Amino acid sequence: MRIGIPKEIKPLEGRAALIPEAAGELVRAGNEVYLQAGAGEKSGYPDSAYTTHGVQILPNAAALYGRAQLIVKVKEPIAPEYDLLRPEHVLFSYLHLAAVPELARVLQQKGLTAVAFETVAVKGRLPLLAPMSEIAGRLAVQIGAHLLHAPQGGRGILLGGLPGTEHGRVVVLGAGEAGGAAVAVAAALGAEVTVFARTRDSLVRMSQFGPSVTALHSYHGAIANAVQQADLLIGAVLIPGARAPQLVTRAMVRSMRPGSVIVDISVDQGGCIETIRPTDYQNPTYVEEGVIHFGVTNMPGAVPRTATQALSGAIAPYVARLTQPGWEQDTALRAGINVQGGKLVHPAVAASLPGL
Repeated sequence: MRIGIPKEIKPLEGRAALIPEAAGELVRAGNEVYLQAGAGEKSGYPDSAYTTHGVQILPNAAALYGRAQLIVKVKEPIAPEYDLLRPEHVLFSYLHLAAVPELARVLQQKGLTAVAFETVAVKGRLPLLAPMSEIAGRLAVQIGAHLLHAPQGGRGILLGGLPGTEHGRVVVLGAGEAGGAAVAVAAALGAEVTVFARTRDSLVRMSQFGPSVTALHSYHGAIANAVQQADLLIGAVLIPGARAPQLVTRAMVRSMRPGSVIVDISVDQGGCIETIRPTDYQNPTYVEEGVIHFGVTNMPGAVPRTATQALSGAIAPYVARLTQPGWEQDTALRAGINVQGGKLVHPAVAASLPGL
């Protein structure tokens, strides 16, 4: 199969879908692998690192999309890439269609097959979403701690505190890969952490991060009380393929103290906080109801070297399967198909976009 790895064009997005060694394995398996010139540079992988492994370099996106059958990229296509998509393409990337109906319409109209990383499922787990979720969870605390600094407009809080001072208060909504990573980092810093989850197993798992962690069921009133006291609120709620449920209202945000911070990791699925909206790393924050909001939809793009290595390791076996006849019979990949033959075929995505 002819496999194309395009250069990502979202603002300050430096990840590449595959590292040179992973691309080389596909070449050795008999595939032709093409890289758009410069696609790996921001991750520290020059074109020469790919050519060493038999990857062919194409000068621009038009050449790459025109040559490849299987498009393997990181983030969902955006408007400048729409015209490059063709019916015969298999697109393999993050899509998050529940939050971008325009893209869902385009993919339907193109008639291609679109397989989303975030809905590929193995025994109820999401192996291609997990590494980026973990990175985003860790970054959420690092970014939130920085935004709490007074020069950034924050309350002037050191999350871990010191003897004789109050510790910062972190509230995390969700206890999956992203939420768990956020809890672990916040607790390690010495913050007082409250995490909300739906199941007792999740609550037990979160409590094991230390005595500073309080794990609670996701009751509306309990969330409202915790949000009011939070210095840093992190949204990390996920329903695979579907739009994120809104757990925090504008009124709850209004109850927070001025200079507090919100980081909503679930913004790429619409967000779980009413006041959140998508941003990018060129303009990552805004203030609403006196609270600093961070809504970047490609958080792991801030650490492209680490993120590219983690993502490549996760997706490479699935890329290899996609090159084989009958790949649709693979249970995990079949769960990842969002669009096929002009139709939304993933139940949760279709339910989130009833007009399509």
